[in-house]
Amino acid sequence: MKTGQGFLLVFSITSQSSFYELAELREQIRRIKEDDNVPMVLIGNKSDLEEDRAIPRPRAFAISREWNIPYFETSARRRANVDEAFVDLCRQIIMKDQANRRYVQHESPASRAGRPRKSARKSKNRPKCTIL
Repeated sequence: MKTGQGFLLVFSITSQSSFYELAELREQIRRIKEDDNVPMVLIGNKSDLEEDRAIPRPRAFAISREWNIPYFETSARRRANVDEAFVDLCRQIIMKDQANRRYVQHESPASRAGRPRKSARKSKNRPKCTIL
């Protein structure tokens, strides 16, 4: 979690427990990242099982508004909205990275002293996709 740049918070629309476990996971992410604005997307999966729905759509939307993150209902089986959710998360990560770069560019040289230049960093430390 510490090195993650963005997170997909996925629950099954057919499982109340998977939905309610996300609040603790979200808090862990925010605590570990020491950032309240971590790129995240809330995903209600298994939208093809509407007849077995345990989490009402308005409840999921209310949580996404409360957490200020986008909400997508997806179906891995039908491949519905899966790409859109990943694209949205990538967009958030890119926007945050660009904002951080603008901030670093405006730092004084004295405040950057002692930090290695980007070219001096090892390439094996590049971000990776990890599924928990």
